[in-house]
Amino acid sequence: MTTVITGGSRGIGAATARRLVRDGHRVVISYRQAADEARALEKELGVLAVQADTANEDDVARLFDAAGDDITGVVNNAGITSPSGPLAQLRTEDLRRVVDVNVVGALLVAREAARRMTRGAIVNVSSGAATLGSPGEYVHYAATKAAVDAMTIGLGKELAPRGIRVNCVQPGTIRTEIHQLSGQPDRPDKVAGRVPMGRPGEAEEIANAIAWLLSEEASYATGAILRVTGGT
Repeated sequence: MTTVITGGSRGIGAATARRLVRDGHRVVISYRQAADEARALEKELGVLAVQADTANEDDVARLFDAAGDDITGVVNNAGITSPSGPLAQLRTEDLRRVVDVNVVGALLVAREAARRMTRGAIVNVSSGAATLGSPGEYVHYAATKAAVDAMTIGLGKELAPRGIRVNCVQPGTIRTEIHQLSGQPDRPDKVAGRVPMGRPGEAEEIANAIAWLLSEEASYATGAILRVTGGT
């Protein structure tokens, strides 16, 4: 079984690659800029790393070509944010890029998966921000992740008759590199007090949820949104 993970070189994507390799998957990851990390994972895990911008449909097609004909899993994980702040202060170019990657890119990956897969499961990676809204910080990011949730519900119904399940994981505040992009690398620890469990999550905890949704243990789950947020 071959599983494609977009945004697989760092953070949740890399943790998911490690978990799925342990579970016996052949894994193909995409990366956009983190070439050193991607090559290190190739050496560590034996995965195939493909440079691809998921907001570019030709790159997405090339990624799936590299994965081959027996794709049984897709982890639609690639996503970005921008410097944080109130929406009124954000630059238009940042808004457009976040939408391009988090919405258009996620749709392009899901579309390619729907065209090529004959069985298996797709897991989209959303965010707890989709329902919290992230006022004063990431309203634009939260909006894109709400779109991912809606896609999950609709595509889950659309592909169910073909035997393909589509589900979603909503991570909470997780220790990953994405916080550096927002200009708040220490954000997970700063906001830990807002989390009922009293701590940020780890990428491996999200990878475990993704692995379950890909597995036959979740065989009757489709269109589901699994919240893994420590209680927020």
